[in-house]
Amino acid sequence: MASQHYLVSLWPETINKVETETHPFEPFLPANARLLMLGTFPPAPKRWCMKFYYPNFTNDMWRIFGLCFFGDKQHFVRQQQKTYDLDGITAFLLEQGIAMFDTATRVVRTKNTASDKDLEIVEETDLTAMLRHLPLCVAVVTAGQLATTVACRQFGIEAPRVGEYAVFSIDGRECRLYRMPSSSRAYPMTVEKKAETYMNVFKYLKLL
Repeated sequence: MASQHYLVSLWPETINKVETETHPFEPFLPANARLLMLGTFPPAPKRWCMKFYYPNFTNDMWRIFGLCFFGDKQHFVRQQQKTYDLDGITAFLLEQGIAMFDTATRVVRTKNTASDKDLEIVEETDLTAMLRHLPLCVAVVTAGQLATTVACRQFGIEAPRVGEYAVFSIDGRECRLYRMPSSSRAYPMTVEKKAETYMNVFKYLKLL
């Protein structure tokens, strides 16, 4: 894992006059990572049930992982405590070689919601620099429209349809960008259907 930041500044210095949020988590970058998962930005801390990626208990990302790898959407869920098994999640990601971060490093929230549509990105993550730090990584997943837009712009590719991928290269290394359905429950698809779509990525990487 790396503690350095990967920033692409979008706004002038006068942005300091506006209240901004800096990403609360360090990039989770296992040295063996072959997959980089990218969202947009974490929700406000009041919505967290743990201090890690996808911390909202109503977000289904860790249920998707449970279905894909263990056939059980409750595998990482601690229902009584309304939280997730953080130690189990991080150990699993390290073993499988799955990295986590987001496409935005600093944002302004225009409304008091967790929705991407209410985010204004101040600084994007420098995704090329991050992939150079992950020499084994050959696949990137973006979950949601805004994350996909940012990643595709940086990689110079057209956005694929949901469930499909586009090919790009980093220093001669061919990579795939998979556009996956959002794990938010606002996205109109069951968690089981979302898991079926995510399994295409995991099968490509021979993680399943």
